[in-house]
Amino acid sequence: MPHPVPLKGAGVVGISASDAGKARVRIWDAPTRLSHWLIVALFAALWWTGETEQLDLHRDAGFILLGLVIFRLIWGVVGSSTARFSDFIRGPRAVGAYIGDLIRGRTDRAVIGHNPLGGWSVAATLALLAGELTLGLFAVNVDGDQEGPLARFISFDQGQAIAHWHHLAFNGLLALIGLHLAAIAFYAVIKRDNLIGPMLTGARRAAGEPAPPMRPAPLWKLGAAIVVSAALTWLIIHA
Repeated sequence: MPHPVPLKGAGVVGISASDAGKARVRIWDAPTRLSHWLIVALFAALWWTGETEQLDLHRDAGFILLGLVIFRLIWGVVGSSTARFSDFIRGPRAVGAYIGDLIRGRTDRAVIGHNPLGGWSVAATLALLAGELTLGLFAVNVDGDQEGPLARFISFDQGQAIAHWHHLAFNGLLALIGLHLAAIAFYAVIKRDNLIGPMLTGARRAAGEPAPPMRPAPLWKLGAAIVVSAALTWLIIHA
């Protein structure tokens, strides 16, 4: 999930005395923020409905999450600048340099969006979410009375095997979320940098020379991404 690059002097939501005179820089657009928090809420719902065996609700929540993940993948190609994969997926050299700067306490950068580590965290989470949802489309429960919409294309035994991998992938997602929360705590406590506030407000304040703001995508791209993701989700569910 999102790990914006720390900007010097970034603080908590609101304008404190130390924020006076700092430029307010837009970081995240509304579609990125809304999809982020909806994914968080739906993942929690999927965990709860899975644990309590409310499988009908679990399936419906999974369908909605599938649409959101498809939308986020599309938005990662055509969306606003900081939402695009090309903006935050960096090579090993950039990741290594960032880790070195982090260790030495030199994390101030004149850029916005995900840092190199956070970018790969986002990519890994989306990839594992996509894999988890794909497995769920084919999974069959132990009693055989609940199955994904694509389970009819495989055997019962294969569907049960996929259900096992569906469970394992969910545990992998829980581990990634744990690392994400640990990173948020690290930046909040050690670096004195709030990562949650910008994902709520879409902006943060930065000292010194302002970083270039997010370049928003036109509304027609947002409309197209919503229509395409909804259509793909419907086609997958009703295949």
